[in-house]
Amino acid sequence: MGPRQQLSMFADAINRLTAAVGRGAAWCVLFITLVQVAVVLLRYALGLGSIWLQESIIYGHATLFMLAAAWTLQVDRHVRVDVFYGEAAPHRKALVDAFGAVVFLFPFCIVLLWFSLPYVARSYAILERSRETSGLPLVFVLKSLIPLFAILLAVQGLAQLIRSVLVLAGTRGDGAERAE
Repeated sequence: MGPRQQLSMFADAINRLTAAVGRGAAWCVLFITLVQVAVVLLRYALGLGSIWLQESIIYGHATLFMLAAAWTLQVDRHVRVDVFYGEAAPHRKALVDAFGAVVFLFPFCIVLLWFSLPYVARSYAILERSRETSGLPLVFVLKSLIPLFAILLAVQGLAQLIRSVLVLAGTRGDGAERAE
């Protein structure tokens, strides 16, 4: 097995991890929907309110977006201006992807990780909880999603960079030679 195949297998492993995390996070949509329906029914049918339920919707929403972002990058559903990219040849797309990962994605992830770690550590140190008296007591756990988001996004960016390098090196990224 050559180095190109090893790199491709490594990128495949990252893709599987990212997809598994993304699919798991996608279940938050069902959770958010059911809890929101419960909040509405409790409020308007029974005249009851629940800060726990309202905050759990926020937690579910944050979890969904923070954990599914890398999967969104993997399946190419993130926001991109397709003026130069949309109809480009695979080689040009690989250049754009590699450039974007190295110049924009990795620095963003590094800066986010750098600033979020002390922020999350402070939150854990005081076991931060909701500002609401009867709110959820796990704000520190929610804040842990920020560095996890940066790590997942950077790791998926690495897989994207590997695929781009393989395309630029003359393979499709799956170990097979590109047909010219």
